[in-house]
This record gives sequence, C-alpha cells and structure tokens, in this order.
Amino acid sequence: MKIMNEIVAIIFGLFFINIGIQHFLDPQWFEPIVPLILGDSRFWVYFSGFFEIIFGIMMLIKPLRRYGSLGISIMLIVLYWANLNMWINDIPIGGTRFNLFEHILRFIMQILLILISLYIGKWPPFSKDISREK
Repeated sequence: MKIMNEIVAIIFGLFFINIGIQHFLDPQWFEPIVPLILGDSRFWVYFSGFFEIIFGIMMLIKPLRRYGSLGISIMLIVLYWANLNMWINDIPIGGTRFNLFEHILRFIMQILLILISLYIGKWPPFSKDISREK
C-alpha cells in the first residue's frame, strides 16, 4: 500500500506543478475568473501558479510531502473563490461557459482533490493511518 501512496503523491505533485506552469505560460486563460475585488488579475494568476508549483514540488519530496499536501488543501479551498465567481457571474474560461451540471461537477472535483491531498499527507480524517504505517 505504501507504493500506491507514493505513486499517487507523485502523480498529484506533477499535476499541480503542470497546472502552476500553465498559469505562467497562459495567464490570460485564468484571468477572467479572478474576482474583480482582488484587483490585478495577472498578479493573482502568477501568485497562485507559484504556490501550485511550490506545493507540487513539496509533494515529490517525501519529508516535505505532509506540509505540501496541507498547502494544496488550503490553496484549493481559497482558490475555489475564483470557481465560485465563475459560476455566480457566468464567466467563461477558455471561451467556454459551464452549465449548472458542470459547475456542480467542478465543485465535487474540488472536494475530491482536497480529500486526496489530505489523504496523501495523512491529515485528519486520515491521520489514524499514520500509526499503522510506523
């Protein structure tokens, strides 16, 4: 089971590194969903991309993994504000508007990503697994 956890952590880390890099390569794609109240959307796209890369790298480094997973979990909660902004204000991303089902699916995916991240880092409610692995 440890090897499966390692594989999931590596895939998860690479996934977030890739998304973070995309924030720098194509910031215009992400900018429309940044809430206007935050001001300069380019800054926030780069800022969030930076942390996605850092936390993704932390997922690849076993001694840092637990804290990287917590960082990703918190980041996903905070960044949902942009997804919610997209939903409430019917903002297209990449030229595509999501329907109600797609927004709900995106919300469910966000929750699943948070849970996977907490699982990888063995944070509650998955922390009891730590005692079995030692």
